[in-house]
Amino acid sequence: MSDPQITLEPGNFYHIYNRGINSCNLFREPANYEHFLELYEKYISPVADTYAWVLMPNHFHLLVRVKEDVVYKYSNADRSVDAVRFEEQKWQTTSLSDLSACEAPDSVKNQNHSVKNHKIPNAHLHFSHLFNAYFNTYTDRHGSLFERPFKRKEITDQEYFKQMVLYIHHNPVHHKFTAYAMDYPWSSYLTCISVKPTKLQRNTVIGWFDNEANFKYLHDQFIDYEETENLFE
Repeated sequence: MSDPQITLEPGNFYHIYNRGINSCNLFREPANYEHFLELYEKYISPVADTYAWVLMPNHFHLLVRVKEDVVYKYSNADRSVDAVRFEEQKWQTTSLSDLSACEAPDSVKNQNHSVKNHKIPNAHLHFSHLFNAYFNTYTDRHGSLFERPFKRKEITDQEYFKQMVLYIHHNPVHHKFTAYAMDYPWSSYLTCISVKPTKLQRNTVIGWFDNEANFKYLHDQFIDYEETENLFE
């Protein structure tokens, strides 16, 4: 079962998902999806690798791994959960490997550990910044838009990675938006079979399926969505 209190720890995989309050729509037109993805690139890509995603009108699913080798260049970058104030910090991340040995000791693994003038990012706050920024800049709604706290479940069994990808990409099929996963434009499926440059961890995902042909084949098969869903709740 998902645990809203779970901490997003560096190096771990998580299924992150949420929906609109009272199942209200989060995305009403293509520009909304595009804007969310732009904000996702800005707030999440610096602190987490993404393996699969889908945006549905009133909810979304993500499979991510929190990065373990990045720090802020500015130590106060995540002090506020407010997206506007966070933006004013003009935060930036850098790889630990880019710092000198005295700045980035090998023992740095803890989110609360400071490396001289640097700090390990708090991935949970980055997701909060994403949701706040989307609400602040692209809705005319009063009050909350997303359910709080956002849902997350750690994925620890490698056997589940493939099922998680299938589960995410089949979401539009399950909800009858399309007959085939490849026909839905707002998921990572098409990126997985593309040759265009991407930050999506495409090679790793295809590797879980052995090859692209098997990836496509399994996505074309019927899956018991509710049975699969039970694995991740």
